[in-house]
Amino acid sequence: MHPHQSVYQMVEEVLQRQAKIVLERSSCSPQEALDAVSHTEAGRQLGGLRDGSRAREEARDWQEGLLWERALERLEGMVRLDAYALLEAELASLRG
Repeated sequence: MHPHQSVYQMVEEVLQRQAKIVLERSSCSPQEALDAVSHTEAGRQLGGLRDGSRAREEARDWQEGLLWERALERLEGMVRLDAYALLEAELASLRG
């Protein structure tokens, strides 16, 4: 994927890449592989981004949502680590 690709191009690239994997693992035709990938839940979601009436807005929101989700996951991980460290320190002080 490239920074200046359209959402349509990005989705097509992802679907084609996945179809290539299916094609390498089966004896189906390229079109059958693409159809199989397009009928998965992920393929339908990507198709919705590509073909929906609000495709640009949905894609932008989806990308921003992914960034926020990843940031929150990292933050939660850091908070968990801090909480474990505090708990360990508290337990150590109670023991000794």
